Amino acid sequence: MPHHRYRPAHERVALPLTDRTWPARRIERAPLWVPVDLRDGNQALAEPMDTERKRRMFDLLVAMGFKEIEVGYPSASQTDFDFVRHLATSGAVPDDVTISAFTPARHDLIDRTVESIEGLPRTLVHLYTATAPTWRDVVLKRSPTELHAMILDAATHLLRRVEERPGADIRFEFSPEVFNLTEPDYVLEVCNSVTDLWEASPDRPVVHNLPATVEIATPNVYADQIEYMDRHLARRDAVVLSVHPHNDRGTGVACAELAVLAGAQRVEGCLFGNGERTGNVDLVTLALNLYTQGVNPMIDFSDIDAVREVVESCNRLPVHPRHPYAGELVHTAFSGTHQDAIAKGLAHHAEQAGALGVPADQAPWEVPYLPIDPGDIGRTYEEVIRINSQSGRGGIAHLLQTYHGLELPRAMRPDFARTVQRATDAGGQELSPKDLWELFFATYIAPSQDGATVLTSWQTRETGRGVHEFACTLRTVDGQERDLRGTGNGPLSALADALGAAGVDVDIRNYAEHAMTTGPGSPAVAYAECEVNGSTHWGAGQDTSILTASVHAVMAAVNRAVAD
Repeated sequence: MPHHRYRPAHERVALPLTDRTWPARRIERAPLWVPVDLRDGNQALAEPMDTERKRRMFDLLVAMGFKEIEVGYPSASQTDFDFVRHLATSGAVPDDVTISAFTPARHDLIDRTVESIEGLPRTLVHLYTATAPTWRDVVLKRSPTELHAMILDAATHLLRRVEERPGADIRFEFSPEVFNLTEPDYVLEVCNSVTDLWEASPDRPVVHNLPATVEIATPNVYADQIEYMDRHLARRDAVVLSVHPHNDRGTGVACAELAVLAGAQRVEGCLFGNGERTGNVDLVTLALNLYTQGVNPMIDFSDIDAVREVVESCNRLPVHPRHPYAGELVHTAFSGTHQDAIAKGLAHHAEQAGALGVPADQAPWEVPYLPIDPGDIGRTYEEVIRINSQSGRGGIAHLLQTYHGLELPRAMRPDFARTVQRATDAGGQELSPKDLWELFFATYIAPSQDGATVLTSWQTRETGRGVHEFACTLRTVDGQERDLRGTGNGPLSALADALGAAGVDVDIRNYAEHAMTTGPGSPAVAYAECEVNGSTHWGAGQDTSILTASVHAVMAAVNRAVAD
């Protein structure tokens, strides 16, 4: 491949920062998140949103707690203009939410934008133009001096239009598009002159938004560029330093996080990363990354599936099933080792919560492979472990316990795991919890009634201290019935003795039992591992009587051995 055609970042733009301090910092509070789904994200859709879809998205963003929302590009289309007017006339905008509208640095487009925001309670007009050398030379065909003059002329025109509306709460934002490929000192010169022109002050700051419009370097380079601006911008206390990373190299999230370390106070992006080319930075991932560090993201993601459903409906684009935090499969483990660790971690978490005397959803979270409690974002533990041919015994046991109340003995788990693997290998499909139960029932419980030997009747009694008698009628596969009697130190050993009289040599190697629920009449389940005529098999029984369940378990193991 002709890699020699491409220049590295340090050959394309000056990188003056050498004494960086951002690597030693920590993010201890959330920046101001500004969703641009309704403008930048909307421009990236093959079928842009109509007013109905835009309104549904807007209502979602408000409900989630966003306090500044870029709602459109009013001069670009009648649809965008009409939606901004809809917000202005419908009373849909809460008093604490600022509406941002986007405009190029052209008088007629600025006029159209200012017209669209009439009547909105709090607005931010976002003025932009590209500043990087390639854009200056190829697209705009202006020298740096000419472009600077054009920006100041547009900023002056915007200021005059706003001054015609005394009392209106309108602030300003400027974006030197393709900031990350523009000479840093040129950006400083332009931004500082705009700050002065708009008479920014701490109580009425200007936003300078510095986009990584096209990613061209590793995230640390962008962080260096942001820290350089943070140190050198004039009237810094009157400037909100904002970033708008794209994802051309797949590192948009890292760019944003490092930019915040470097001094950015505001981040523009989209829910789930929608945007042109490979997308804008993903605000869901950014905010929940902070959440995993114990930092309040200031946005409500407590029902992530509802958020995903609205975004997918409005964008008509799917969210990837492995998307961090929100993907359909992101909290799901198929690997056996992962499943086992998660199952043990969830059990340990419940124990720790009990020891602390707090509900499980309030206890400190440390579960292997799960950086976040799925319950915190409206997901469920049941979604965490799912069964296919890669699954292990721990995950299988966890699902049987969670959905069906079965506490498989540890010695039995490998046996059922092999059964599951054979079933999934043969079908190539994932097993649902219902499928898992049906497979368990057919393998271990049903043989007691469907096998070659069936107890048509039986009874047991204690004939002396530590001596039990088991009397039964045994029907074989040929339909013949035999009356049998055996004795032992318990009902099951007496059953084994009775079966021995029919030529079935049974040695009960492992046994376990438990109630499946609490309260009178609760069903019970018993598990028995039996060596039958030299081969070992597990069986299980289920009944409201634990004795009956245990007899069924032994007979299931016997029939599995006979059929083997």
